[in-house]
Amino acid sequence: MTDAEHILAQLARAQFQISAPTLALCPPNIGHEVAFAGRSNAGKSSAINALTRQRQLARASKTPGRTQLINFFQLDEERRLVDLPGYGYAKVPEQMKLEWQRHLAHYLRERHSLRGLILLMDIRHPLMPFDRNMLTWAQERQLPVHILLTKADKLNRGPAGNALQEVRRGLTALGFEASIQLFSSVSRLGLEDAAMQLAQWLQMPLPSEMVDDSVSEA
Repeated sequence: MTDAEHILAQLARAQFQISAPTLALCPPNIGHEVAFAGRSNAGKSSAINALTRQRQLARASKTPGRTQLINFFQLDEERRLVDLPGYGYAKVPEQMKLEWQRHLAHYLRERHSLRGLILLMDIRHPLMPFDRNMLTWAQERQLPVHILLTKADKLNRGPAGNALQEVRRGLTALGFEASIQLFSSVSRLGLEDAAMQLAQWLQMPLPSEMVDDSVSEA
């Protein structure tokens, strides 16, 4: 079993923990957690479900953008995945969107157990205002960001690669730092790379490292 296969097996143990409307109602601020954020229709729920090998762990709302809660999924006592509210296409009052933004910013700035942010962007519509807001908040807190360009299966290999490079150039032009990859929950493109990024932030032991340690001790 490769390191990536091992991590995907560990991620499959994820269980729903709690939904919190505000930072004050989140689980204790200890251990390690990685948050997933993305505009409505960016494929966030599908990505979480693909990474955890569960069909309905993260449930996509039938009305995109209506989810207002911060959803926590526990891997073990020390590690969590966090599904942040998304919006963009939601037909809700502007005041409600501003309220969501306030809670998101508060979480990103104050949650000390947060080790990294997975930012999901539809490869056909990257770097929208929501994405730039998330990158700004993460940069203010010096929080590392890994971007998944989702729905990469919608483009042929050449155009997908070109889109990846274009977003990289866009990030540089905007003054943002982030790692980035192609991803598809349908074709499973990039699944192992994303899993390994989660493992790094969540400090999940890797089989190869455990073997190296045992050899060193011997």
